[in-house]
Amino acid sequence: MPTLSMNEVTTFRWSLEEDIRGYVAAGYEGIGAWRHKLADYSDEQAVDLIAESGLRVTNLSWAGGFTGSDGRSLDEGVHDATQALRLAGALGAGCLVVYPGGRNNHILTHAERLLTSALEQLLDFAADVEVVLAIEPMHPACAGEWTFLTELEATVAFIERFNSPFLKLVFDTYHFGHDRAVFANLAELVPHIGIVHLADRMKPHGIDQERCPLGVGRLELTAIVRGLVEAGYVGDFDVELIGPQLEPSEYESLLRTSLEFFERVLAPA
Repeated sequence: MPTLSMNEVTTFRWSLEEDIRGYVAAGYEGIGAWRHKLADYSDEQAVDLIAESGLRVTNLSWAGGFTGSDGRSLDEGVHDATQALRLAGALGAGCLVVYPGGRNNHILTHAERLLTSALEQLLDFAADVEVVLAIEPMHPACAGEWTFLTELEATVAFIERFNSPFLKLVFDTYHFGHDRAVFANLAELVPHIGIVHLADRMKPHGIDQERCPLGVGRLELTAIVRGLVEAGYVGDFDVELIGPQLEPSEYESLLRTSLEFFERVLAPA
């Protein structure tokens, strides 16, 4: 049965240690680790803290920026991604989330060449540390400086060029949970998914990605989750929520209700 992890982005105001305590207390088996929080500790300390908790790291966020949209050169992005892969391997992470970078005034084919160059340098090391690189496409209204990949079909086609078990994609319900074409092609999509990020949505897509708790918004999350499982997905689901309405005083309730929603969705009829 697929498992649910909680992403540290969701509990934005908590520290890594608070996340660990809260997730364990709420009954989670996994954690979506965030390098931003882990940076407050040495790599060894962060690895030990999570390992001692018994939580499994389903995914580590993030590496990328290979197109220079965040001001880094390709070489700098590849070096950072190598460091992230090393940490992901030490954590036993299921995958490392990759944001390729925005168009950055490049033509699309050049942006693809930059990403291809980065992946050609990283995939052998990913195989060595046994960590999947999971590229995340986004809705065009949100992509901005994050990624030039804004369609699932195009992302799958790009990934298939490499024919590597260590290159997959992130399927984020916030970005694509509204798309009826996705429902019709889950069987084709599932083999390429490295992690599913779960979030609901009330407002139109926007650069701030305001997400709402599972089952509260307009997305048919129950149908999406069940459809993925029925199509053969056996990987992890990770709750990734962002928004000003997510107050620290509500984190414990949010942890509980997210897990309850997921267990209810997968409960036998």
